[in-house]
Amino acid sequence: MISKEKQIQIVSPGPNGQLLNEYGMPVKPPAGWNFLPAGDASVTRKVTAQGKYWRVQYKKGRKTISKGVWAPAETISMAQQDVVATRQTETYQKKRVADLQRREKKQQVYEGEFLSAVEQYLNFHPEYKEAERLMALAITEHATPVGSGTVARTQMIPLEERAAKAVIAWMRHQTTAYDNMKIARIKGERRAVRRDLAKQSVELLKAYRKGMALAENCPLRSALRKQTKEKSATLNNQPPIKTTL
Repeated sequence: MISKEKQIQIVSPGPNGQLLNEYGMPVKPPAGWNFLPAGDASVTRKVTAQGKYWRVQYKKGRKTISKGVWAPAETISMAQQDVVATRQTETYQKKRVADLQRREKKQQVYEGEFLSAVEQYLNFHPEYKEAERLMALAITEHATPVGSGTVARTQMIPLEERAAKAVIAWMRHQTTAYDNMKIARIKGERRAVRRDLAKQSVELLKAYRKGMALAENCPLRSALRKQTKEKSATLNNQPPIKTTL
């Protein structure tokens, strides 16, 4: 029988499917226990509420990521059945619809606020306002989806800073050779490369902010043309988007 003090443990994944305890020693879940993968928070909460489980988690950078929990098979089965039964009730269905509508509305509001913040950061010359709008829309569409993991989804920094960082990140992938670079696996090297590319991006934005003449091979102009073509291709039975870029 598992001892009371070991009923709740934090373990980490080890080599060859092993589990490692807090001391890095291999451990095995008790007999009769099953693994519940992360993904359904409702089921996981019911399982962990019983006070007998091992949580499998690991560190990725500064983040702690849970892979799931080991717990008695009967506890997991009962939790899953309870959740299924609850989700089939009319009360739950109505609440679910209301929650989805509320989240969708909240997301739409945030997308509008983020788009406005990106446009304010870009602050292009009147000559390039069309480019500003296209760029802001592309960045917002890429950065704001829930679960995207981009800087736009963090609440740790102000909206204006999120917008600025999202612009530079988008330009890094769209207007530089970053995605095809072979960067040495030296501590701090990738960050240094990103800093250098960010400086290039800021310099490129200056031309648009000052209304300067653009070279035909301007990487931002090329990226926006590409975005326009791709957007047109996804619109069924509609004429191509017209642009003066």
